[in-house]
Amino acid sequence: MIVRLLIFLAINLGALGLGSLFTSKGVSSEWYQALTKAPWTPPGWTFGAAWVTIMICFSIYMAYGWNMIGNKNLLVILFLVQLLLNVAWNPVFFYYHLSLAGFLIILLLTLLITFFFFFYWPVLKTISLFLLPYLIWLVIASSLNGYILLKN
Repeated sequence: MIVRLLIFLAINLGALGLGSLFTSKGVSSEWYQALTKAPWTPPGWTFGAAWVTIMICFSIYMAYGWNMIGNKNLLVILFLVQLLLNVAWNPVFFYYHLSLAGFLIILLLTLLITFFFFFYWPVLKTISLFLLPYLIWLVIASSLNGYILLKN
């Protein structure tokens, strides 16, 4: 269990680091600074703290899930799609400035994490609660991206 947790932590935090390469420069860019942002946009430090917490919780979820879920192939595919969507949003939004594509990516990611929650609930039960920070943050992030899309 500990080894799997460490593996998922390394993968998830590594992906977070990869995505942050685009985010850190993107947030300070002229393009992002000029955008009309949602009034409920949290302070910048919140994003890093939230994502680290989310990835820790998601790693715990995946480590437990690995032990309890029978169809590992589906779990791996869903995990990899989640990873791809999560990392892809950063360059799509911050580097290429594609607000609509970013919004679609984050909506797909939200749907995928919602699928994780309900599809594996019968097996994982309360372990699924480790997905709630991810889901809550994705709803917030989707609203921020959507606001930017509509107001700019």
